[in-house]
Amino acid sequence: MQPKTQKIFSRNALLVFSGGQDSTTCLHWALHNFKNVQAIFFNYGQRHAIEQTSAVKIAELNNIPLKIIALDFFSQIGSNALTDSTLEIESKAGELPNTFVPGRNLIFISCAASYAYSLGITDIITGVCQTDYSGYPDCRQDTISALAKVISLGLDKEVTIHTPLMQMTKAETVDLAIKLNALKSLAYSHSCYEGNYPPCGQCPACILRAKGFKEAGIPDPLLTRTTEV
Repeated sequence: MQPKTQKIFSRNALLVFSGGQDSTTCLHWALHNFKNVQAIFFNYGQRHAIEQTSAVKIAELNNIPLKIIALDFFSQIGSNALTDSTLEIESKAGELPNTFVPGRNLIFISCAASYAYSLGITDIITGVCQTDYSGYPDCRQDTISALAKVISLGLDKEVTIHTPLMQMTKAETVDLAIKLNALKSLAYSHSCYEGNYPPCGQCPACILRAKGFKEAGIPDPLLTRTTEV
């Protein structure tokens, strides 16, 4: 349910939604701040395809319209561990991890902008973050700012890309989720790169998520739900 509080924006917004921890927190941020919210999910052949199940469930919990788009060409572009399940997930010092999907966020946000245009929406929300993250260059503020300018020029309409988690640590995003009453939704979110439920607990996404909840001093509602099943 949308919080019954005064909205900051009397406009509609479109959320780029993965069903993960960050985008789920952003969903509740959007519900708190915008008049109406819709979401868009991209199926890009990711090894953690369970993301789509999470996105659908969380959208239903919050009565949010969810558009699902297939972008199944990423595996043809280049080798990365998120679209090639034969690769072992790894990260080497001084290098981008092999979970980096080149251009993923650039394409996702551009596609979202095209869909938003058809809906008459000029506010797009994404959960990218440059504080606690895996080093992906398309998660940084300078990238998003430049992309917003390009999209606005290309659509001949001022488009705003909101990144409410950009400067937050994972612990701070957990604190925000608590304030936004997002924990029920987070219980159905998915972060594990391996696509496992219960999560593997060993991949970089699982480790980063665990670090955030530990530092915030509360149990991860996903793990609590897992133990209750």
